[in-house]
Amino acid sequence: MKNGFLFFFGLFFALALSWGALVLGTNAQLGDLSPHYDDLEGKSFPERPSGLAVRGQAVYQDLGCASCHTQQVRRADYGADQARGWGERQSVARDYVYQSRPLLGTSRVGPDLANYGVRAEEAGKSVADVLADLYNGSEGMPSYRFLFETRKIDGEPSAKALAGVAPAGYELVPTERAETLAAYLLSLKQTYAFAEAAPYEADDSKEGAH
Repeated sequence: MKNGFLFFFGLFFALALSWGALVLGTNAQLGDLSPHYDDLEGKSFPERPSGLAVRGQAVYQDLGCASCHTQQVRRADYGADQARGWGERQSVARDYVYQSRPLLGTSRVGPDLANYGVRAEEAGKSVADVLADLYNGSEGMPSYRFLFETRKIDGEPSAKALAGVAPAGYELVPTERAETLAAYLLSLKQTYAFAEAAPYEADDSKEGAH
């Protein structure tokens, strides 16, 4: 092939140019995105997660939870996420500014978790309730009993022990991984009304003017 070098060089150049435009263009658009400061509230949104929740995100990632759960609410005309009660608005890029690696997920074997913390609050769930859910599992979700330790009670029982689970004389205590995972799940909230999350409405008056 007489011009093989030029052909492959041109192909490589075209791929590199398109890849660079995609990466650099996206970075130029979203790379400097920052939290929104609300003067009335006196704080920024989204709020910075606690250290416990940040460590819990690593546990969530390590357990592969993103293979069964998403964390992105689609806009109303793209799916029934809002009708299912998974969120009152669509997710936007600003929701993830404090996440170095947003765990958007790839499939929905289980429900979307972008607003799990909101749903847990509405259901009156405490940290202990979330830990119990992780231990017991549920229909479609496995039990994560390996995140808990059964210990013989020696002296004062642990205040963190799950009630009514361990045999007499023993207690079931969540490990640090279980505690941080529960904190992370309860921190998942996308509730602030960012301007870019508002549904787009076409300006019919401009179309009529032409």
